[in-house]
Amino acid sequence: MAGLGAIAVATAFGSGSWAQAASVERPHRGELQRDADAVRDTGASGLIVQARNAGGREREARSGVADLEAGGQVPFDSYYRIGSDTKTFVSVVALQLVAEGELSLDDTVEQWLPGVVTGNGNDGGRITIRNLLQQTSGLANYTDILFGDPEQLTPENYLAQRFTPRAPEDNVALAMTRAPGWLPDADDPAAETRWAYSNTNYVLAGMIVEQATGHPWEQEVHERIIAPLDLRHTMTPGTSAYVPQPTATAYLQFPGLDELTDTTLSVDGGADGGIISTTDDMNTFLRALMDGTLLPAEQLAQLRTTVPAADFGDEAGYGLGIAWRPAEGCDEGVWFHGGTSFGTVSEGAVTPDGEVSAASAIFTAPIGDQERFAVQSEATLAMIDRAVCG
Repeated sequence: MAGLGAIAVATAFGSGSWAQAASVERPHRGELQRDADAVRDTGASGLIVQARNAGGREREARSGVADLEAGGQVPFDSYYRIGSDTKTFVSVVALQLVAEGELSLDDTVEQWLPGVVTGNGNDGGRITIRNLLQQTSGLANYTDILFGDPEQLTPENYLAQRFTPRAPEDNVALAMTRAPGWLPDADDPAAETRWAYSNTNYVLAGMIVEQATGHPWEQEVHERIIAPLDLRHTMTPGTSAYVPQPTATAYLQFPGLDELTDTTLSVDGGADGGIISTTDDMNTFLRALMDGTLLPAEQLAQLRTTVPAADFGDEAGYGLGIAWRPAEGCDEGVWFHGGTSFGTVSEGAVTPDGEVSAASAIFTAPIGDQERFAVQSEATLAMIDRAVCG
């Protein structure tokens, strides 16, 4: 997101309701609370953050309100849509299947999904599972097409479509209406370093998991990650538009509008972004991923093999469903992903040894104002990095 600058709370919300609600917030207590308040002050309605240190001790902070009209504090144990953080779960499942010999990272999309990636220069025979997981396939991002017209991204269209699911095959077919940005080298697709973020990659990865196992990707995520780690508050809602209680109201700022729209109800994502979780469960997952609980050493090394990914930061690299960036105070940087869904932003990070982590949910996604979103994102990443790296 481009653009920086201060955004006044009253201006951002266009009324005095938020300023009045913020006045009843608890006094600042500690650095984590100060950083949470700084995110709120960018115009976020409410948020929660949990940090966990090497000894397992937890710190929590929350700021803002659970609902702009009703007020109230955001519950620490709020459920929220983790958006594209789902991709890390799906990558772990794929890599476990690689470890078991059911998949190879060098398998092509065409081998598993014949005839699915074709047309307009697209060629599933030139794209491997590694390219999908590492975002080096060159495939068009179906969400850029689906939401590419600002005139279609409106509160009215959201209300009309919020209960209507989209089949993964339909999302891939939409991506196939566009030419790819590139095709990986036919002789050595694993060497591809050109990178572009595309949700289409993970829709296809979920479809391949289903072909390889005979089970939906959701079942494999449950049996391989959720159940073994006892993530009792992590789920795949499928075609349900609802988030379990407790939660906070999710708000989206649509293009061309200053006000926020309640977008709490939404059928939102598949293997590219469909999981609901909590900060506690996300911390458990991130730590188990990096400490080797979920993957053998060879597959963990593959997960952490990166290519440059400028969208995640000037020095950032993207591995297989997870990214790395330098962070002040952490000599070896942090691993992270992040996810934005309709009205919720998920951000977290973990040290390479899995000993220190943080996870947060911000219940406002100002996608209609890129400058405002950039300011909120900058404050959120600063909060997460300080929580993990001190």
